[in-house]
Amino acid sequence: MRLQTLRRRTPGRTSLVALAALVAATGWPSLASAQAPAPAPVPTTPALPAPPPPGGVQQDAVQPVPMRDAPPSFRPLARQLLPAVVNISTTQNVQARGGNRPDAPDMPQAPPGSPFEEFFRDFFNRNRPGPQGQGPGQGPGAPEQPQRPRRAQSLGSGFIVDASGIVVTNNHVIEGADEVNVILQDNTSIRARVLGTDPRTDLAVLRIETDKPLTAVPWGNSDEAQVGDWVMAIGNPFGLGGTVTVGIVSARGRDIRQGLYDDFIQTDAAINRGNSGGPLFNMDGQVVGINTAIYSPTGGSIGIGFSIPSNLARNVVAQLADGGRVRRGWLGVNIQQVTDEIALSLDMPGGGRGALVARAQEDGPAAKAGIRNGDVILRFNGQEIREMRSLPRIVAETPVGREVPVVIWRDGREQTIGVTVGELPTEPQQAAATPGPQQRPTELAGLGLRVQGITPELRERFGLKPEQRGVVVTEVLPNTPAAEREIRAGDVIVEVQQERVNTPQELQQRIEQLRRQNRPSALLLIESQQGQRFVPLRLRGGERGSPG
Repeated sequence: MRLQTLRRRTPGRTSLVALAALVAATGWPSLASAQAPAPAPVPTTPALPAPPPPGGVQQDAVQPVPMRDAPPSFRPLARQLLPAVVNISTTQNVQARGGNRPDAPDMPQAPPGSPFEEFFRDFFNRNRPGPQGQGPGQGPGAPEQPQRPRRAQSLGSGFIVDASGIVVTNNHVIEGADEVNVILQDNTSIRARVLGTDPRTDLAVLRIETDKPLTAVPWGNSDEAQVGDWVMAIGNPFGLGGTVTVGIVSARGRDIRQGLYDDFIQTDAAINRGNSGGPLFNMDGQVVGINTAIYSPTGGSIGIGFSIPSNLARNVVAQLADGGRVRRGWLGVNIQQVTDEIALSLDMPGGGRGALVARAQEDGPAAKAGIRNGDVILRFNGQEIREMRSLPRIVAETPVGREVPVVIWRDGREQTIGVTVGELPTEPQQAAATPGPQQRPTELAGLGLRVQGITPELRERFGLKPEQRGVVVTEVLPNTPAAEREIRAGDVIVEVQQERVNTPQELQQRIEQLRRQNRPSALLLIESQQGQRFVPLRLRGGERGSPG
């Protein structure tokens, strides 16, 4: 399967009419009425209660939860919402491939999604005049003809959130477009102006101006949309504007590796190419999501679609509409997930939770407040951090300049630090370090590591920064704890158990001290070309064991 955004590219438009009928079951009585009359019930002896379990304690049976009936028809809700959902048509000038004749005809415009569309595209690519298709006057040595740009069209969806003409869609729907048009339900096409875009959340805000009255839809609370709730999607799949589909919320909090702030709603409501930017409604007619991507092996819907939650989008849309840009909170830390093994190394109860600070960026808000490498952020501004990936989103939604309490785990106990949230810079800032002394090489028995103090030769060999300090790994033996944790030659060990090490001797002494304390593992802070990360390294047993 592959993850796809839902913008529909097409060389032209077609007019198709689709008739859909929605049939909903109205309950068992109506089903029974279509069958033969049921025989009269046979009197039975009431069942005796089950005997109590040993010990004389009667356990309460699990009672089924009564289901909320589906509406007999979604027609009233669809009729109410359709005028607020729009089609987005974009046009982009694309430079034609080399060798085109200025008088070459454009590719015929076939109905979007039809077999002819792909047929004409393949045919014209194979037979295009030029180096691949040698037309008259286009052989080797012939002067190259000027290239003729062509106009590429894309289709997407959007919705009106303010009757003054504010339209929301996905950033990828209008990205790179030279012209953006909004098509209303009555097929009126209006040239749109882009107020702002936010690639980090894949959102864009447009403005249209018209004398016609516009219908807007309200935002809903996406946190109230729970798994199993009914939802309705309306959009422009394959250029078929005003398409309505219904389904349920299939899952919450999906991370589909699209960005730092992934928190998607998963739904089985049918969404396809062209649905990008369209709304996902609850049964109160409120927008709880913005349809953005699907999982699909073929490009069509298989019932796995993803929507940006309204609680994430609402603030972004408001900022883009007001000022054209988004200001996000910034903490200034590089973080990683806390595993159960790391939590054990830190004597932290409750297992893996929170966000482990791999690096507090110099002059960042966290470093200024006193947060250090190795701290575990457990709560931020009163919100518990159960998973590392939730911290960036929570910080980003915090107003810039606000001082918030941050609960961390340090030195075997919880501590609270006040941090003034900064503004996320355009380019991420990197932390700096100071140089350390050079040392002789050392082998760490049982761990599979050979290490050495940083020398000019090793600095050049592994591409280390001039200011790099710590102990450099020169060799990793196979089938050892170090190889199991994917430590590689050129990695630099900066800390052991949250204490800095500058020489191989300090590193070895710290490892032996942990062994005397019967520690099962040592928590190393490793720095590589990809950044810093904490690695729990097993101290008991030097060979890789079989999973158990």
